[in-house]
Amino acid sequence: MRYALRGHQVETAYERGWAELQNGDLIAETESAGFDLLITTDQGIRYQQNWAVRSLALLVLNTNDWTHLRRFKERILEAVDSIQPSECVELDVPRRE
Repeated sequence: MRYALRGHQVETAYERGWAELQNGDLIAETESAGFDLLITTDQGIRYQQNWAVRSLALLVLNTNDWTHLRRFKERILEAVDSIQPSECVELDVPRRE
């Protein structure tokens, strides 16, 4: 996914040492580090936080399976490019059965 998001700096929670953080702590760390966007597959995260008071945008994908994501990488990039601070966007990536 990193290479599909050309023009954007991409870091994973794992790379930052945040892999074990729970949602609230992860969001706080992401904001305090100056990130603009959090991409996740956690379908419930948007309902656990008040995004109206956040400077961080949230993009929720329905899968982390690259075999599905790669077919829609342009659509994902468009979402990343257009999302605004405090906005939550859910992007459904169709999966072939």
